[in-house]
Amino acid sequence: MERVYSTIEKVAATDANVLLLGENGSGKEIIARELHRCSPRNEEVFIGVDLGAIHENLFESELFGHTKGAYTDAGQEKLGRFEVASGGTLFLDEIGNLTTPLQAKLLTVLENRTVTKLGSNQARPIDVRLISATNMPLYDMTRTGEFREDLLYRINTVEIRVPPLRERTGDIPLLVDYFLEFYSRKYNKPGLRIPRSTITRLENYGWPGNIRELRHAIERAVILCEGESLEFGDLLMDLSSRHTEETTLNLQEMERRYILKAISKNKGNITKAAAELGLARAALYRRMNKHGL
Repeated sequence: MERVYSTIEKVAATDANVLLLGENGSGKEIIARELHRCSPRNEEVFIGVDLGAIHENLFESELFGHTKGAYTDAGQEKLGRFEVASGGTLFLDEIGNLTTPLQAKLLTVLENRTVTKLGSNQARPIDVRLISATNMPLYDMTRTGEFREDLLYRINTVEIRVPPLRERTGDIPLLVDYFLEFYSRKYNKPGLRIPRSTITRLENYGWPGNIRELRHAIERAVILCEGESLEFGDLLMDLSSRHTEETTLNLQEMERRYILKAISKNKGNITKAAAELGLARAALYRRMNKHGL
């Protein structure tokens, strides 16, 4: 994480496009917000867009806007996210989920630095700092034609890999302290503490859901606790019986590890890894997405 923040310090002052790579829940949006906070645009807006949640038919309307009457339900003119973010930072999360036709439309906007609303012929200039993020293997996807190579090079002037929580267990005590203080205030439960022995067990847990899972565990424990000391079982509850200090594996974790092993054995070649696992490539990608890989 020190390397990540060193890169942020170097890049934030520029307008270079940044691509954040990392598992679900590893903190990519926090990194994006930190890039914005440290940039000359920090007094302007930060607009985040979850591309995975936007239906393909609404993509142009959401990102580029539309005029009144552009389509049946367009009762009034609407600004797209690019125009709303102009002057500030636009964060495109889950960019790896875009279909090829939508990738082409996004590339055109990034190359021309203009947007044209649905129902209009007038191109409007935009001025955004673009930060993109994904947990998908974009480089493999460019080799198979699932992601445009020219778009990849457009969005990753600088690339930052956000490590999963299991690779930075030294952050766990700091994160636990922060979340415990935050949720103790939120739910008016002062005086709560977590013993060092519990912290040690948390450091030995695999955290497949990364920081998001840790945050939810702390919040849930604060809500439900009856004493002042939060124990390991309070924090992980139903998970604690399935994930012991000896890292007993459940089926989901076993599947995740088999996938990682196959990808590593085949040096990142998804086609070969899928064949070894007896899966179609699309099925392997779905499983990778499920496990945040």
